[in-house]
Amino acid sequence: MTDAAFFSAREFIRREGRLLERRLFACLFEGADPSGVVDALRGYQNPDGGFAHGLEPDKLCPASLPIDVEMALQALADAGITDEQMVQRACDWLQSVAARDGAVALASPVIEQYPRAEHWSEWTYAPGLNPTAGLAGRLHRLGVEHPWLTTATAWCWSALEAGLPEDAHALAEALVFLEHVPDRARAESLASGVGECLPKLSLYRAAPDDPGYGITPLHLAPTPDSRWRRLFADDLIEGHLERLRRDQQPDGGWAITWQPPSSASTLAFRGIETLRALQVLTAYGS
Repeated sequence: MTDAAFFSAREFIRREGRLLERRLFACLFEGADPSGVVDALRGYQNPDGGFAHGLEPDKLCPASLPIDVEMALQALADAGITDEQMVQRACDWLQSVAARDGAVALASPVIEQYPRAEHWSEWTYAPGLNPTAGLAGRLHRLGVEHPWLTTATAWCWSALEAGLPEDAHALAEALVFLEHVPDRARAESLASGVGECLPKLSLYRAAPDDPGYGITPLHLAPTPDSRWRRLFADDLIEGHLERLRRDQQPDGGWAITWQPPSSASTLAFRGIETLRALQVLTAYGS
């Protein structure tokens, strides 16, 4: 990535990004105190402990949702910081809405009262590996201990040992779990089958020139030292890095390939995607 491309992306985030992405950028690239990321997240946390208010911008709902908790945990992980009270309250909330086995859904019918993307519908109300495995994996990454995490981890093991998911989003969540769960021997046993299932996944975008929406190898292996980097040939990774560099827009940001519910949501997601692109390209020295 050229200096000009980086500075253009930086200006896009400064100009169009939300406070959270601006503070994450400052933390990741300018040495800012990561406590600023925690401060930015506080505005999204509800009194019940969950996160809401469009932290994940595809649904602009003030009610707490698991997907928004996941976005908060990812921001903390990216910043390399945690806040015990904030995270414990979020886990308490997850426990309050989980099924008896610990699984949670991405969202609930409450989103129907608020602006949302069309694809956020009934399928998001069913508990599953997406997001339960991703939530559990991120909590393990942060070193959290909580009764809900214990129950959810047991459920994830059971679900994954029954068969790896056939959807790329669910597999991406499962890979976060398998990368960070403490039982490494059990995780390695399941990881041995990941490579075989990749070509069968729905919404997996293997070809760098595929213009459609989907999960790419760089979503699954966002850094060269990722546990999953070994699944992909060097030329495939380089092809996706070249595509990522090429996809930067004249305004400095990256575009998205789906339709959010509003222009504000579109800008929010572009800030999220621009920060992700910078993280990936920087990590790969590209």
